[in-house]
Amino acid sequence: MKKVSLLLIVAMLVMVMSACTSNSNSNAPGAGQEPEAAKPDGSGDPVTLKIVYKDEGTANPVSVKFFETLEKALAEDEGLNVKFELVDLAQGSYAENLNLLLLGGTIPDIIYFQGGDQQISEQGLLEDLTPYIEKSKYIKDIMEPHNKTRMESYPYLMWIKPLAPKAPVIRADWFNAMDSSKALIENPTVDNYYAFFKELVEKKPGEGKPSYALTAAGDIAEINFIFNTAFGLDTTWLKKADGTYEYSKVSQNEKEKLTFYNKLYKEGLLDPQFITKQWDTKEDAFYKGDAAVITGTVGKILDLYDGRMQDLGGKEAELIVLPPAKGDGGQGFGATDVTKESRGLAISSQSPHKDIAFQVFDYLASPKGQMLDRLGFENEHFTVENGEIVLNDKYYSEWYARFWEPTEMKSETPLKTPLLGKPGTESLSMASEFYTEDNNFLIPDQFVANWDAMNNLYKEYSTDFITGKKDLSQFEEFVEAWYAAGGTEITKYANENIK
Repeated sequence: MKKVSLLLIVAMLVMVMSACTSNSNSNAPGAGQEPEAAKPDGSGDPVTLKIVYKDEGTANPVSVKFFETLEKALAEDEGLNVKFELVDLAQGSYAENLNLLLLGGTIPDIIYFQGGDQQISEQGLLEDLTPYIEKSKYIKDIMEPHNKTRMESYPYLMWIKPLAPKAPVIRADWFNAMDSSKALIENPTVDNYYAFFKELVEKKPGEGKPSYALTAAGDIAEINFIFNTAFGLDTTWLKKADGTYEYSKVSQNEKEKLTFYNKLYKEGLLDPQFITKQWDTKEDAFYKGDAAVITGTVGKILDLYDGRMQDLGGKEAELIVLPPAKGDGGQGFGATDVTKESRGLAISSQSPHKDIAFQVFDYLASPKGQMLDRLGFENEHFTVENGEIVLNDKYYSEWYARFWEPTEMKSETPLKTPLLGKPGTESLSMASEFYTEDNNFLIPDQFVANWDAMNNLYKEYSTDFITGKKDLSQFEEFVEAWYAAGGTEITKYANENIK
């Protein structure tokens, strides 16, 4: 586990004391609202809302224009006089840099999390959004079923988006050049995936590229979307023959999967630097042709990948979405976690403008707010022709919803063209086809510290197994270490609570 400096520990203690003092005053919706910000004419001093959001900084001109446009829309449509202040973070891991920002005492009003939110919410620093949602005008009506389930158990993080597993993609010209591609589509077994990867690296359809078939950002989580279910790893807790549950990562199924990953690594089919890659270097390797296949979040993200790849390689480089692997365990992208959102937007409990922040959230769920958030800027990303919205190439290759993306978009002006391109549409269809709910649960407070250590233990061992630093004959050594680190207690808890 990473060591936290004495300075950060002191900062955290100060924030906890501040949170207790603030929470004792009022946590109810309506507390701290600036009345002048809600005047019908939008007059009065503007309320400044600080927001920290991955990739949305002052150096990004599209981000700056979006929030400036949002300010004007809020004033015109809602009478809210709001000024957004974008908080910049250093390059590198967003989750780690955000954690340092928050632990250092800078807590913006609106915070986007991509991991690391639980330790912040446990300090009382994130607002419970339940009462706000109940009183909302628009948000309560656009939430998907899985959003509602997640908010019931963890009400601090909101992310109204379609189901979002990651799906593998490859450029069409490379896919069509492979003799093994037809077999992969018709019967995407693990063996057929291996044969496809092998042929890609041997044939090198991109004039000496790809160097390897598959890459990922930092660990195997992205690759697992392709292969976990095929190896029978379709839930976090696997039901054994005797009716009891065991943690999937200490199962023989996991050992078989890691053996396969080790095979890919040894034969040069898996990027040898996947452990040190970040999301941007992973994508860069894909666009440059070093890697043939990457996974991306289904829907709009895959459309963005598609637009970028066609910009670089032409129409023939359009992306094809590959199916998840299938095996004795079935086929799918893995079970969907419904305990909490894995990423999303939160409001600081320390903010004096909590109500205003949620009013912004609610406006972005309205038909007018959705026009901006989902479609971009008129005459830049879309035009209105004969009373209908026509989306252009720049929309498909550049624009993405920064906030809410419900399945059904309600627009005051009808859409003539679809919101998603071919990869986005096909991947969402696959996600829906293979949807199943996971049986995991939020880790109780008494197990959190051990759970972090156990996950780090798994990451260390699994990486060493894949890269060959440890032989897979030592898998039982890992299992014993996992149980000794707290696995015995958490497994007992799981068997008592999974229904």
